[in-house]
Amino acid sequence: MTFRELQDFIVVKFGAEVIVAEKTDNLQPYLVLQTERLADVCLELHDNEQTYFDFLSCVTGIDNGPEAGTMEVAYNLYSIPYDHHLMLKVQVSRNAEGEPIPVVPTVSHIWRTADWHEREVFDLVGILFKDHPDMRRILCAADWEGHPLRRDYKLQDYYHGIKVPYDDHNENSGFRGEPVKLTQQPPAEQFPDKREKPE
Repeated sequence: MTFRELQDFIVVKFGAEVIVAEKTDNLQPYLVLQTERLADVCLELHDNEQTYFDFLSCVTGIDNGPEAGTMEVAYNLYSIPYDHHLMLKVQVSRNAEGEPIPVVPTVSHIWRTADWHEREVFDLVGILFKDHPDMRRILCAADWEGHPLRRDYKLQDYYHGIKVPYDDHNENSGFRGEPVKLTQQPPAEQFPDKREKPE
């Protein structure tokens, strides 16, 4: 099925209002759904023999920043037998400090792989997945402060009384900040301990 056919399929099953927006001029087009209808639409896309999206490739949390005031969750669906793809998104309001974090329905009862995907989004971006069977952090410690992939994240200075180290490594990672001698082909004499190949 093409992107347009999949869009029409969703409209026929759920009504035009379930699709809040569409983006078709991307390399990967996507549909933005009503957040509260996400799980219903996903279940139909999974169970219906016309679509059978049996594989959830990825769930991605996106923080659009405090200025935009929104966050998104993107779902990359794939049907192995039909070899068709679909990206769905939901958008929620971004919470300010001290307010409850945004909530999106879980799809872990449809695709088991969503269990860990959703926990990662919760941990790093700070979006809660309603009715998830085990909604807790997966990468950071359970009592870690904040969500590290938020645009306004501030690294805590201390964790359990231990100074959290910080240096410029992240800014200088890769070859951007490395000395020039490390980015060029090393001369042969730089490794004098290397043995000669026997003849």
